[in-house]
Amino acid sequence: MRFISKKLVVAIIVIAALGGVIIFASLRSKPPQTKPVENPKSLVSYKVIGTSVEGRKIESYTYLPSQQTNTNGKKLLVFVGGIHGGYEWNSVLLAYQFMDYLDKNPNLIPDNLTVTVIPSANPDGVYAVTGKNGRFAVTDVSTSSKILASGRFNANDVDLNRNFDCKWKPKSMWQSKTVSAGKEAFSEPETLAIKNFVLENNPDAVIFWHSQSNAVYASECKAGILPETLDIMNAYSRASGYPAVKSFNAYAITGDAEGWLASINIPAITVELKTRDTIEWERNLAGVKALFGYYSPKNN
Repeated sequence: MRFISKKLVVAIIVIAALGGVIIFASLRSKPPQTKPVENPKSLVSYKVIGTSVEGRKIESYTYLPSQQTNTNGKKLLVFVGGIHGGYEWNSVLLAYQFMDYLDKNPNLIPDNLTVTVIPSANPDGVYAVTGKNGRFAVTDVSTSSKILASGRFNANDVDLNRNFDCKWKPKSMWQSKTVSAGKEAFSEPETLAIKNFVLENNPDAVIFWHSQSNAVYASECKAGILPETLDIMNAYSRASGYPAVKSFNAYAITGDAEGWLASINIPAITVELKTRDTIEWERNLAGVKALFGYYSPKNN
């Protein structure tokens, strides 16, 4: 047939138009997939080391200097933020700021070191305060949110820094309050994730960021303080200006993470920021650099 009827032409146009609408809608329903920009010079590996009670990721980021990917023979320093969740939100933000700095300054890390950052050890506690997940959950915490003590605990209402295996008891203290330490040591998935990471990687030292006691504390368990713990406590203290305190004695603490590390002969310190309002970046960067200097090749 030489000519196509008008009805057929109209039908073809309608079908084509509908097809275009369907394709357009399909494209709009699938946002573009983007990957975070990472500096390949420093970021070597990303790993989910566990999940929280509510299924949020507990993440680790491991850095090496100068694009070196072989960790054999290197000392490992681990930095942990946010074990008390949104109640100490600035410890999480400090950890992310540290990661940003390493991305931009990969040569800061001495050749003999590997650095792992676990920025948020209690993501459910962060979510309880901010209502957000991930990297940007702590970038715009409001003043009223900062004082929510409920964000200190995990979703099982357990104080995670009382759930480790050093003098563990089912009930412990936080200031004048009695808090749950879980059903047994490492009963919580968040503390179990840290335990498994430590046992798998055997770090040379672990640094925990907290707030707001304005001090650097040494760790100890039943056998006392490791000599190297005193060294790194003093190094961080001198550089940062936070007072060095050998033993926390404001109230009795059982089941803390740092004490458990001391019990398995891994030096650990607790860095307590002065406030819960800021990350006190320059002070903590100076402390980190002092630790890098302590563990650098010239001192080993």
